[in-house]
Amino acid sequence: MALSKQRKQEVLAQYKEWMSQSQALILMDYKGASVKDMEEARSKVRETGGEFHVVKNRLAKLALKENNYEIPEGYLENSTAIGFAFEDVASTAKALSEQAKDVDAFKFKGGFMGAEVLSSAQVDTLAKLPPLAVLQAQLLGVLQAPASKLVRTVAEPARGLAAVIKAKSEESVAA
Repeated sequence: MALSKQRKQEVLAQYKEWMSQSQALILMDYKGASVKDMEEARSKVRETGGEFHVVKNRLAKLALKENNYEIPEGYLENSTAIGFAFEDVASTAKALSEQAKDVDAFKFKGGFMGAEVLSSAQVDTLAKLPPLAVLQAQLLGVLQAPASKLVRTVAEPARGLAAVIKAKSEESVAA
């Protein structure tokens, strides 16, 4: 269905807004997917704080160029849907990856993270990362480990001294 010039401008503005707010864009081929499959993918991506939309290739190219993205060959050909990762890139990629496992019609074309172009293999690797909350907890554990060791090392001589004093006091009471 042809869009009016005004409607094309509105759609282009929406694409540009989503792209500017996204931490990453994940491009997928969806040829052969049912409406139910698409709705399920949208729902899963929304749960991760993102959006998933079928896009018009020509308008998506314009929006990407206006946001200074370099578009590799084949990324915006045939049927294209884009996952916009607003909050957690890994969770959005994981949701789309799980959907691709369930629905043969979904295939990663590639993506963008910042200004970096991602291949379909890189997007698949991104989907295997733990969610942001898990990564933050792991980082916190790594950062806290040296501090905990330092506290134990500093406290050990005092603990040893206290044990010696206690033993001497118990020895004096027993004698």
